[in-house]
Amino acid sequence: MGPKTLKFKVGFYVAIALAVTLFVFAVLVVRHQRDELLNEAATHVTQLSEVITRSTRFAMLQNQPYYVHRIILDVGSHKSIDRIRIFSKDGLIIDSTYAPEIGMKVDQKAEGCIRCHQSQKPLEQIPGSERARIFAAPDGRRLLGSMEVIRNEPSCYTAACHQHAKTQSVLGVLDIVYSLDDIDRTVRTNTITIAGFSLGFIVVVSLFLSLFVHRLVYVPLRDLETGAERISSGNLEQLIPVRSGDEFGQLADSFNAMTAALKNSQLELQEWGRTLEQKVKERTQQLRIAQAEAAQGEKLASVGLLAAGIAHELNNPLTGILTFSHLMRKKMPDGSPDAEDLDLVIRETKRCATIIRRLLDFAREKAPEKKFADLNQIIADTARIIERPAHLRDIEITMDLDADLPLVWVDADLIKQVIMNILVNAQHAIEEKGSITIRSRRFPKARSPEPGADPVPMVEISITDTGCGIPEKNLQRIFDPFFTSKEVGKGTGLGLSVSHGIVRAHGGAIEVESKVGEGSTFRVYLPMEPPAGDAESSSGRSNQ
Repeated sequence: MGPKTLKFKVGFYVAIALAVTLFVFAVLVVRHQRDELLNEAATHVTQLSEVITRSTRFAMLQNQPYYVHRIILDVGSHKSIDRIRIFSKDGLIIDSTYAPEIGMKVDQKAEGCIRCHQSQKPLEQIPGSERARIFAAPDGRRLLGSMEVIRNEPSCYTAACHQHAKTQSVLGVLDIVYSLDDIDRTVRTNTITIAGFSLGFIVVVSLFLSLFVHRLVYVPLRDLETGAERISSGNLEQLIPVRSGDEFGQLADSFNAMTAALKNSQLELQEWGRTLEQKVKERTQQLRIAQAEAAQGEKLASVGLLAAGIAHELNNPLTGILTFSHLMRKKMPDGSPDAEDLDLVIRETKRCATIIRRLLDFAREKAPEKKFADLNQIIADTARIIERPAHLRDIEITMDLDADLPLVWVDADLIKQVIMNILVNAQHAIEEKGSITIRSRRFPKARSPEPGADPVPMVEISITDTGCGIPEKNLQRIFDPFFTSKEVGKGTGLGLSVSHGIVRAHGGAIEVESKVGEGSTFRVYLPMEPPAGDAESSSGRSNQ
């Protein structure tokens, strides 16, 4: 236990406080005991002097000094009594247990006489509390003296043997000197005993207090210090023991709660770090994909512009080829080999012209010419076009159209093109017997056409087929220009891309769900009401 430890400091300062307290207490007790013993001795001596005075009264009246002397000798033989003397009124020692001083005259300034002879006229009456006096003998011993005045009583001045006048009030003084050796010895013994007990009490209390401080204060503080060191080193696993339910126990509970909170915070930070790292990786991957898509989009834009230029250049020669092929075909009889060859040329030339027209439509991004139209009628007219080819391939077309569907603000021709492209793709996806289901309805709740846009009321067109389905890896690319999963020569990859652009131009959205081997469902969402700008321009054209 070093001098800087709390246990040492508490024990040391408590020992000092106890020592000072017990020292003051011991001094007060010793003084009180000494005063009590002195008062008791003074009272005893005063009573003894009164007894001697009364005992010698008769002998004095009979003028028998021998008996008086025997009485004071008998009384003075007690070991505690140093001497007994009888003074005359003039201070002459007329009798004493110490024979050499008989006949001597005591000075009025002596310690025994000064109290009564402080003035010219001696005192005739002294209070009982002031009769006793304490003084030191020449050999250093402490003595207690007490004087008893011998008064001139009527029995004295009327006796035939005495020559005292009635006016003389004091005949003499009886002086008893009492030794205080026993009292001083008792006080010293008691002082040593009290000091010893006090010292023992201080030692015992300091030890017990040190033990209590060690158990109740030092050990919990040591636990807290150890726990703080573990936390500073990063160890949050071990908790400190809760040893009691007092303030230190509550502090230990709070410390453990803080440790648990720090541990949870550390785990959360680690988890956040891992999550942030994962999110950074995901965002980085998305940015790379977006950069690749942007680069691909730029390439596609360049290809589109190039294709539009090429298509424009090829359109005129193809028109000439088709015109002259028709003229030559009219001159040839049906069924001839040459007529069949020309029919093939005309058919392939028309296909080339169709492809070129689609390239031009895709590159020009023609703005829709919208007006309110019956969406169910548009769907029915478009389905009627492919109904016969589908029937020949044993494909059943079913329509489930909402009869209460309101008029919709669309470009009818462009919406027909969208529906036609989806129906043609559905027909091509069905290799054998199957079905195509077309539904229309008012979408139950307002929908946002794109993230961040305000929701608006919409109608939904869904086209479901039982074809081969679209692989999941291709679902994100089916609306890309020139992307197709068909065989070479059976698709241009522009149908769904053009359809996607048309729907977006109408402020709508197009989605697809597909499972390989079960079929696909395309959903087209179109706003029911025109935007504010479109409605005003439409009303202006109607007024004109």
